[in-house]
Amino acid sequence: MKSKTYVEKSYVLNAPLPNHGSTYTVISHKQVIDTTKQMLANSGFIVTHEYYRANGHAQVAQGIYHIKSIHNPENSKDNDLGMMFAWTNSYDKSIRFQCALGAYVMACANGMVCGELNYARKHTGAADQEIKMQISNQIKNAQKAFDRIKKDKDALRTIILSEKEQAELLGRMFFNEDLISARQMSTVKDEMEKPSFDYNADQDNAWAFYNHVTHAYKSVHPRSWLSDTKNFHDFMTANVLKGMGIIPVDTINTNNVVDQNQSNAILDLEEIPPTMEDTYDLVEEQQIEEFGENSTNEEIHIQKEDIEESNYDFEL
Repeated sequence: MKSKTYVEKSYVLNAPLPNHGSTYTVISHKQVIDTTKQMLANSGFIVTHEYYRANGHAQVAQGIYHIKSIHNPENSKDNDLGMMFAWTNSYDKSIRFQCALGAYVMACANGMVCGELNYARKHTGAADQEIKMQISNQIKNAQKAFDRIKKDKDALRTIILSEKEQAELLGRMFFNEDLISARQMSTVKDEMEKPSFDYNADQDNAWAFYNHVTHAYKSVHPRSWLSDTKNFHDFMTANVLKGMGIIPVDTINTNNVVDQNQSNAILDLEEIPPTMEDTYDLVEEQQIEEFGENSTNEEIHIQKEDIEESNYDFEL
């Protein structure tokens, strides 16, 4: 069955809820949508556009929101960028819930994500309640994350990359970093020869190259779009900006933004003796740190159909 890319909101909302046993806590797409939009509104943001992406039967779904501040509208955009919030959720255990604050390029709606990718929550216990805290933490850091991305964008505009240097970066992304597929490489090559959008930059400008790659990422599966976009930004920061002495390293970690009540709740939880299930979770998290998300036993339960569809890119 062919995967889907951009879909109607109703397609995501009407996806059948999973039933993986008593220990699995369902985080519904509807809950994520409602919580995100309510918390954005409570924090003084309005959603100007919303987009949804999903695979077959919306077993993996993603929401992307273009937002701006009601109180400081000029601080939530510049000439090139607007503010963005995105989340990814799954019903098939293929990925944990994630959300991130970033930016979108106004010329083409390409996405940009920097800093810590928050949040990767397993669907157990109070997961459905804890995602509210993580979404809130991201929103609290919205301006800081957006300012960081604007700074990176401005720095990229000052850098010239020859065609050879762009090819070398793409080669490293493909062979060393696993950041781009062969098909996406072909898309970038086409964009370098004939861009689909006007980025107000010459073709040997690092900002144009950045957008050629994120344009190619529009075909990435919703399961990995957030992480791929974030990892590409980190790659450009380390190899183009930091490597040339343009900007210092400045990691944004929204996990550090926790109010006093949340801190007390965490302390209370630490006093509770771990159960056998907690021990299993700890072992699994250590395995993920060493071998990556694909090493978890959860992957074993992914249907063969979805494994096959994740091996190819979406049609634009």
